[in-house]
Amino acid sequence: MDLDSVKRFLEGERVENDEEGKAKESKMANLRHRFLEGFVTKGLKVDLIEPGRVVCSMKIPPHLLNAGNFLHGGATATLVDLLGSAAIYTTGVPHSGVSVEINVSYLDAAFLDEEIEIETKALRVGKTVAVVSVELRKKKNGKIIAQGRHTKYLAPRTKL
Repeated sequence: MDLDSVKRFLEGERVENDEEGKAKESKMANLRHRFLEGFVTKGLKVDLIEPGRVVCSMKIPPHLLNAGNFLHGGATATLVDLLGSAAIYTTGVPHSGVSVEINVSYLDAAFLDEEIEIETKALRVGKTVAVVSVELRKKKNGKIIAQGRHTKYLAPRTKL
């Protein structure tokens, strides 16, 4: 997948331009819709995308708050999963594989309407294994909210 397609997927765009500049339905629009991805990434903005690295930002919306009124740990883990997979796609592989291991260290809280930055880096993308790191920070002061690491198995595709 190319960088623009990954960006459009993360930002939820359903239309892209063809070679002549005419609007057409995005390839991503034809993928099976899954509720969780859109629920957690609603409002996400891709600030930088390059091979092996994605930087996004978002304001914490009310639907991602836990009972303590700060960013839910499950939403944080989902962001690690989704954005980690996006970083793998930016390296040019045709699929992001399946999760083998994911961990998240929760270091601080993010509250309603607080602006956060999420930086994802592909640490290694090999023939069968990919490893990414994901860091969530408060945009105003750079304080780390959570750090995650995600390992994925990249099953070889048959040539049949």
